[in-house]
Amino acid sequence: MYKTWFTSICLLIISLFSCQQKEKGFKTLSVDEFADVINDPDVQRLDVRTVAEYSEGHIPGSLNINVLDEEHFASISESALDKNRPVALYCRSGKRSKKAARILSGKGFRIYELSTGFNGWKEAGQPVEK
Repeated sequence: MYKTWFTSICLLIISLFSCQQKEKGFKTLSVDEFADVINDPDVQRLDVRTVAEYSEGHIPGSLNINVLDEEHFASISESALDKNRPVALYCRSGKRSKKAARILSGKGFRIYELSTGFNGWKEAGQPVEK
């Protein structure tokens, strides 16, 4: 009885985690993992902060499309980005980038999201440009 109960609980936990992974649709990365991913020249870099935030500093080579412009974010992204190439995106702290990642992964983009946001990127001593 105990063995059956234990097996059932384990299977339930595994199925819950696998459903969450599928629903999420994007991969969240640490600063080091993100740095490795964007070293690939095929990966598109996307900053989803406001223009003012972007102008104060950003990851070199990043395109800026403000996710808070809810009316235009998806359409601008679809016209500016190549769906055949992965997109590595970030915001200031990680909240807006998750929103952008959900939107873009739902449109068929392969997404990598920086968990710590731009603040964590800077704190880790990674390159920044203005």
